[in-house]
Amino acid sequence: MSEIIYKITPREAWEQAVRVGVFSGAPIDLADGFIHFSSPAQVVETAVKHFSGQKDLMLIAIDGANLGDALKWEASRGGALFPHLYGSLRMDAVLSAKPLPLGPDGAHLFPDEVRL
Repeated sequence: MSEIIYKITPREAWEQAVRVGVFSGAPIDLADGFIHFSSPAQVVETAVKHFSGQKDLMLIAIDGANLGDALKWEASRGGALFPHLYGSLRMDAVLSAKPLPLGPDGAHLFPDEVRL
């Protein structure tokens, strides 16, 4: 059974990851020692808090069940549990990679499957 989690990252970083076959994380991930992800219920708020107004982003859907024990759900924002990957993201865990454009109001436009 899949457990979908999401990563928002700049397009350039994602394209580089695809070229090399693995995503090691954004600068914040590398500094923290793990890759930050969000659940479907958290990803819109993550975009608002950490990516507000940023263009040229990608929304990466990952099968968290495919990441094994390296994926940990840990307390973060307001005590909520967020998925953190202690290791690199393998491409075989990626379900989709879609652009995350800005709408006319400056908010990111998420695909329908993310809306709860």
